[in-house]
Amino acid sequence: MKPVHKSELQRLFKDYLQVEKNASPHTVQAYLKDLADFFQFMDAEGLLLEDIDQHSTRLFLTELYERKLSRRSVSRKISSLRSFFRFLEREKVVSANPFVVLSLPKQDKPVPGFLYGEELDSLFKVNDLSKPLGQRDQAILETLYGAGLRVSEIAGLELRHLDLSTCTLLVRGKGSKERYVPFGEYARVALERYIYQGREVLLGKAEKITEMLFLNNRGGALTERGIRLILKKMVEKTALSIHVHPHKLRHTFATHLLNEGADLRSVQELLGHSSLSSTQIYTHVTKDRLRKVYMNSHPRA
Repeated sequence: MKPVHKSELQRLFKDYLQVEKNASPHTVQAYLKDLADFFQFMDAEGLLLEDIDQHSTRLFLTELYERKLSRRSVSRKISSLRSFFRFLEREKVVSANPFVVLSLPKQDKPVPGFLYGEELDSLFKVNDLSKPLGQRDQAILETLYGAGLRVSEIAGLELRHLDLSTCTLLVRGKGSKERYVPFGEYARVALERYIYQGREVLLGKAEKITEMLFLNNRGGALTERGIRLILKKMVEKTALSIHVHPHKLRHTFATHLLNEGADLRSVQELLGHSSLSSTQIYTHVTKDRLRKVYMNSHPRA
């Protein structure tokens, strides 16, 4: 099979990402955007696929740097194109992958932001627990922090994924990988209150019954965007001047566990990271905290 048109190549690559790689919609969109960017470069340079070699890949890399893109963005584009040419190589469209030998720029790994205890306390106190939406919002907050979930994971929870008797959640993470995650007593109380009180009220407004755990004010499934807006409104009710997003609660979950002595492998499993290197970034936070404690406490610091 040797498709000629770029639009056909894009369609086939999209199918490959969705079906064979089980990539998330966000990943598929990003890869296709990077591919379209590269096709524009090819058109501008008058290049065909069979013309792409190490020289043209370096030329493309130079153009990316000239556009003042961050090293993270450059790395992602190169990774996307490696995958694309790997696919073309497999399909016998090209004979080699010219992006394999192209070195990715070294990246600065940003230390993830997290919330301190007093900041969390402010958030936990803002919801009106006598109202259905307040009960829901408290349950979302306790679950995000108590189980360290991604926003996509909490939005995808169904009632059947929750076991209140053992305080565990069955979570579907990246690549549809499933894992069991425990949660604590605060989250259990918040979830129980919401499920047996607030959720029943919200469900009464729905046009059809749903098994999704978290509902919007019309009784339908709450979206990822809806969860972000809920958290933003919680912050606005407090005196906090910081930006809080769902992933920051996940960062806080991991940081607090490590600060209290949890081992890295356990935190990796709880977060659903496929690689330990993804979890190790949180050790920078704990090291920074230990240094501050030392400098503030040791007589000869």
